[in-house]
Amino acid sequence: MIRRVYLDLLGYPPTPLEVDAFINDKRADAYGKLVDELLQSEHYGERWARKWMDLARYADTNGYEKDRYRSIWPWRDWLIKAINLDMPFNDFTIKQLAGDLLSNPSSDDIIATGFHRNTMLNEEGGIDPLEYRYLAMVDRVATTGVTWLGLTYGCAQCHTHKYDPITQKDYFGLMAFMNNTSEIDYDIPSVSISEKRNLIKTQSSKLKSQLLDVFLKTYKVEASKNKSAFVDQKLEGWIEKKRKLTNNWTIINPIKMKSNLPKLTLQNDGIILVSGDITKQDFYEISFKTDLKNISAIRLEALPDENLPGGGPGLAYYEGPKGDFFLSNFELEDQQGKKKFSDARESYFKNNFGGNPSSAKQAIDDDLQTGWSCAGRYGERHEAIFVLDSKTELSSEFKIRMTFGRHYACSLGKFRISVSQDHYGLPSNFDEDIQTLLFKPVSKMNSSEKERMIDAFLFDSPELKADVDKIKQLNQSIPALEKTLIFKEREPSNKRITYLHNRGEYLQPTEEILADTPSFLPQIPQGVTKDRLAFAKWIASDQNPLTARVFVNRNWHTFFGRGFVKTTEDFGIQGDFPSHPELLDWLSNYFVDNNWSMKKLHRLIVTSSTYKQSSLILDGIDKDNALLARGPRVRLEAEMIRDSVLRSCGLLSTKIGGPSVYPPQPKGVTSEGTYGGLNWKSSNGEDRFRRAIYTFSKRTAPYAMFSTFDAPSGESCLARREASNTPLQALTLLNDIVIMEAAQGFAKTITTNQKTLDENLHLVFRSVLTRLASNEELTLLRHFYTTTLVRLKQNPAAIVKITGSAQEKSIEQAAWVLTVRSLLNLDEALVKR
Repeated sequence: MIRRVYLDLLGYPPTPLEVDAFINDKRADAYGKLVDELLQSEHYGERWARKWMDLARYADTNGYEKDRYRSIWPWRDWLIKAINLDMPFNDFTIKQLAGDLLSNPSSDDIIATGFHRNTMLNEEGGIDPLEYRYLAMVDRVATTGVTWLGLTYGCAQCHTHKYDPITQKDYFGLMAFMNNTSEIDYDIPSVSISEKRNLIKTQSSKLKSQLLDVFLKTYKVEASKNKSAFVDQKLEGWIEKKRKLTNNWTIINPIKMKSNLPKLTLQNDGIILVSGDITKQDFYEISFKTDLKNISAIRLEALPDENLPGGGPGLAYYEGPKGDFFLSNFELEDQQGKKKFSDARESYFKNNFGGNPSSAKQAIDDDLQTGWSCAGRYGERHEAIFVLDSKTELSSEFKIRMTFGRHYACSLGKFRISVSQDHYGLPSNFDEDIQTLLFKPVSKMNSSEKERMIDAFLFDSPELKADVDKIKQLNQSIPALEKTLIFKEREPSNKRITYLHNRGEYLQPTEEILADTPSFLPQIPQGVTKDRLAFAKWIASDQNPLTARVFVNRNWHTFFGRGFVKTTEDFGIQGDFPSHPELLDWLSNYFVDNNWSMKKLHRLIVTSSTYKQSSLILDGIDKDNALLARGPRVRLEAEMIRDSVLRSCGLLSTKIGGPSVYPPQPKGVTSEGTYGGLNWKSSNGEDRFRRAIYTFSKRTAPYAMFSTFDAPSGESCLARREASNTPLQALTLLNDIVIMEAAQGFAKTITTNQKTLDENLHLVFRSVLTRLASNEELTLLRHFYTTTLVRLKQNPAAIVKITGSAQEKSIEQAAWVLTVRSLLNLDEALVKR
């Protein structure tokens, strides 16, 4: 009984000490007290979070061809924490569907929205990002339907559901609730990282404040009254030198802006911010007016912004490196026609696309397959100067057209346009304010402007290169905040429209569809704005007839191996009829009435007489246990098998949370014959033996042992795992590295204690199977050990393979390794009964 409840509530078996403590507890309510202790364990959240992760299609990579890494583990840690805190399931639901829309959302509320960021993300070159965004929405609708409503909602994508009362309009009405979202990389606030960042910034500022003194000492300037004059002299000389290389630019404000799809918003000081969706070939057309005559050049500043992917300046997200852009064409036209450019230069460009230069010149060659890119330097300011064929007096209104994209969507996210009358200048890495001050006499600068110029001058001084490099290295060492994937609602002024798609095809949108709940279920109250938050509250309402029943049924399935409704994913017409409809209703009402408490529901179930029945099968009585004639007998899930092996052998780590780890597995699983090859470098130390929930999950090459035992890949929502029986499972339990290392670890413990042979045999048996061995079982186990010892003495080469050592005790250790492994392979070790 204690083994069953440990497996169900914590996901691993008890130790012999824990069993003894329970047996020796003579209180009448000893079992209830034990259940309460298990429910308060922080490992309870790990066990039950894994069940929810199946529904959420959790994985640490994006899926599809590239299958690159994604930082989504903070959502997994939020999930464990929420379950341990027994967060009411209605709040649990609302936070995951619309935590960002709550009043004053906390960081945890925002992280919770990662539930629907677990969708796969296609980064293959040449895709249409809007198509794959639509497919992500299709996945989210299907996942929401299965997870909370227990309905095959995805069947209504192409047409009205063939069996259930879900119309195609209902389908896209539900999609509309979630369709007005932006997919954001969220910086997670961290006190410890913020303290480190502030410390480094303080050190950097201190070194920066000392630059002037170092500079003056270099020139041995001592007298205080000489210092100011000396600095002014040097500064003026530097400014004169830089001025000759820099154009005097005038920022121009647009009077009209348009694009094919992205939204262009004018900010202060002529800056244009781009938001919304982008395509593989976007164009911006911006109109200006200026009174300046004899214009010689146009400057395009590509500006960083923390709200852009990768910090900008680009909007690339789905395929290329986040923050990239690719300007394939740059045109200037007024009422007299298109103007010609004679040259173009940039502050930085990247050789890419087969080694070809992606320079600004490629943006004026009328070839959309070439262009300017700053790949590799994201979160930085860049600029390109386009020099006109001759000085030009533009008409009262002129237009600049920019085209972006090549084989993937990579438009510019933040930029500014300036013009110059100077003949020529080189692109500058200085910010706009520094470039402007180059044309202002030092004597007319205020103290703040002069201080800015001195800082720029000192950072550019060859004499201070070593000191400046130290500051730069220090700044580069500033730790980044951990990121995770979240939802964020788009601005109402840039709301995304949802359409009904003919036959569900992305390329066949028809009529606009407004957000609405299924017509056959209770509706959102009148007067309530139908947004994602209202939808989440509707899902989690006690008036929703499905949510509580679906959740309770799924939990019952976990405990008993079969739900009241056997098809846990389908409560519709094609699903099974409930075996105990009244009990399902009663438990659902109990669940809601007790503040949607999962722990209270679980306590009720595991303390029930039904749960505590023997699992022995009686001939001819309730063969499928549909009538609950006996207790559950269910094979352990993949993750539970691994965790149970490690805990039985004393190796399982109790560490909670953190980035995913890489326990050992066969070579080549993630690199041979898979896309987006991953060099699986096995973790060492404690991380090697973390719980299975923390194992790195690559969608195109899942952890081998888990796949063998039917764990999902994370590619789609899964409400019910199948349990297969294959020869691979037996081979895995015999030969997997984790099994061998666990057995080796236990064997080392045994050979270093002072127990007798029979005492150690009892210890091994009890650690693996929880119960005491019978005399007959002990005799068989003793015989196995002694005969194995004899065989190993005749085969020394096998000893090294089994133990990895040739020491004196290696023969005995090897025999214990094989003895432990034989017990780990028993059916009883793999089954909850």
